Amino acid sequence: MAWVASGCPPCCSPAGERGWLGRRQQCRTAWPCMDYAPREPLRWGGPGHPGGPGDAGGAGRGRCAPPGLAARTGAPPQQQGKWGHRSRGRCVAGAGRSGPGVRAGGRRQAGGHGWAQHRLGGLHGTLPEQVLVQGQLCTATAAGSGLVQGTGVRGRPVLRDWRSCRDPAVPSRRPQHVVDLRSDTVTQPSEAMRRAMAQAAVGDDDYGEDPTVNELQHLAAKLLGMEDALFVPTATMANLIAVMCHCQRRGAQLLLGAGAHLHVYEHGGVAQVAGVHSQALQDLPDGTLDLEQLELAVQEAHGSRYHPRPELICLENTHSSAGGRALPLAHLQQVHQLAERYGLRVHMDGARLLNAAVAQAVEPAQITQHCDSVSLCFSKGLGAPAGAVLAGSRAFVAEAWRVRKLLGGGMRQAGVLAAAARIGLEQAEETLRRDHSNARRFARGIQELQSPLCSVSLPAVETNMVMVAVPGGWPSPAELCAYMRAVSEEELAETGHAVSVLLFPWAAHTLRAVWHRDVSARDTELALNKLGFVARKCQERLALGLGPGPPSAAGH
Repeated sequence: MAWVASGCPPCCSPAGERGWLGRRQQCRTAWPCMDYAPREPLRWGGPGHPGGPGDAGGAGRGRCAPPGLAARTGAPPQQQGKWGHRSRGRCVAGAGRSGPGVRAGGRRQAGGHGWAQHRLGGLHGTLPEQVLVQGQLCTATAAGSGLVQGTGVRGRPVLRDWRSCRDPAVPSRRPQHVVDLRSDTVTQPSEAMRRAMAQAAVGDDDYGEDPTVNELQHLAAKLLGMEDALFVPTATMANLIAVMCHCQRRGAQLLLGAGAHLHVYEHGGVAQVAGVHSQALQDLPDGTLDLEQLELAVQEAHGSRYHPRPELICLENTHSSAGGRALPLAHLQQVHQLAERYGLRVHMDGARLLNAAVAQAVEPAQITQHCDSVSLCFSKGLGAPAGAVLAGSRAFVAEAWRVRKLLGGGMRQAGVLAAAARIGLEQAEETLRRDHSNARRFARGIQELQSPLCSVSLPAVETNMVMVAVPGGWPSPAELCAYMRAVSEEELAETGHAVSVLLFPWAAHTLRAVWHRDVSARDTELALNKLGFVARKCQERLALGLGPGPPSAAGH
C-alpha cells in the first residue's frame, strides 16, 4: 500500500497542476505530510505518475514533477525536474531554469531555479489557488507583493512570498473575507506578543531560572488568589497533573460532569495515565451539577467495600459544552462545602476562567476561593500561542512540578512563551469584554432573523460562545456550516460581499460560534449578514419544494 499525504502537493495526488506555487522554496513547513491517507498502490517515478517515464519534466525514479511544468516554465523537459519525495513525502524543488537548484537530498544542482510549487487548501477548503492574507482569502493573481499566509496540513497557517503565488493559469477572483468562529484557539499572536517573545529574558525553567516564567507564575498565583502557580505547556496537561496530585491512590474516583472537557476531550488521560476512575454525573443546562446527585454519589462510596473511593470533584468554568456558561458563585460555594464534609478536594478546569470573571464582574480570586486548585489556559481567549498555569498551595505546586517532569512538560527557555502569555493577561479584561459584546450582538441578530432554520437562547449567551439550535432535518448543522463557508456568485451579486464564515457543527442539532480577539464588530456583522442570506436561500428552496441542495441554487 502506498501512503500519500492528504495535504501533499499535486505531485502526490491526482489533483494535477492546479494552484502550484513558485519561487525556489523547499516545502519544509507547509507540507510536512503529517496526514496520511491510503491510496492505491503506486510506484514513485513509475509510468503514469509525475516524474516517471512519459511525463514531461520528470526526473526519473523516486522523483516527481508537476504535470505541465515544462509548458509553464518554457524550459525543455530535461531541465525541468528533480522534484523529489523523501521518506516522509516531502517535496523539494530542483532543477528548473538557469541558476542554483535543489534536489531531494538538499544538495544544489547546476541549472536549477528551484520552483517549488504547492497547492494551498486545507483549512478553508475553497479553491487551491487561494491564499489567506490578513484574514482574507485572496487569489494568486489579485494582489501585489510581500509575505502572505497560506494554509498547510490540518489548516496550519504558513507564510509564503506573495509574489510567488502568481499563476498565469489561474483566473482572477474576488478576495474572500474569512471570519473564523470555530474556536478561540485559532487566534494569532498580536504584534505586542511577538515583540515580547523576541525580547524576553530567558533561562532554564527546568532549573527554575527563567525570569519571565517566574514572573508569570507569581502574577498568575496572585491573580487567582493561590499561594503558587506552575507554568505548563497546555491546560490539558495542567488538568492531568492536578488529578495525579490530588488522587495519589490508584483506583481513586473523580466526580465530574458528563460533558466536562476533562471527561470528553482529554483522551481519558486520567484513566490511561493517572489510573483514576471517573464517574460522570449529568450536567444541568447551565453547566452546574445536581448537588443531590453529587452527594449521593459520594455517600454510596463512603464505607463501601465495592465502590471506588471518591477523592476529587472537578468543575469546568466556563463550561464549554453548556455554551460558555459561567458557574454561579453560590454553586461553587455549595460544592466546596460538600467536598469539605466528606474530605474531598475540588479542582477547577478554568481554561476560560477569565471569561467567567468578566461576565460576573468579579475578581478571578473570588471564583477560585472555592477550589483547591485551578488551571488557566493562555492560548484561548487570551490569544497567546501556547501555555497554561496550574495554581494551588505551595505543597500542591511542589508536587505538581514533579508530575510535570514525569509527563515531559518541563521546558527550558520557556520565557518566550511566558512573555506572550503575560501580554494576554494584561489585556484580558478589555479583550474578553469586547468578545462577549460581539457574541451577544450575533445572538440578538439571530433572534431578529426569526428564521425557522436556526434559533438561539439569549439568556444562555453569557460569555464568548453562541450555541445555535438547528432544529430541522435540512440543513443539518454540518450542512449549514458548509453553506456559511462557501461563497457563491449570487451572494456576491446580492450582498456585495464575499465572506466565508467558519463555524463548528457541535451536535446533531447544534452548531457553535466562538468569539476571540481576531474577530471584530464588523466581522460579527458580516457573519450575521451571511447567516441571513444562507437562511433565506434555504427557505426559498424549501418553499419551492426543491429539497436539500446548495442555497444559491434556490432560483434555478
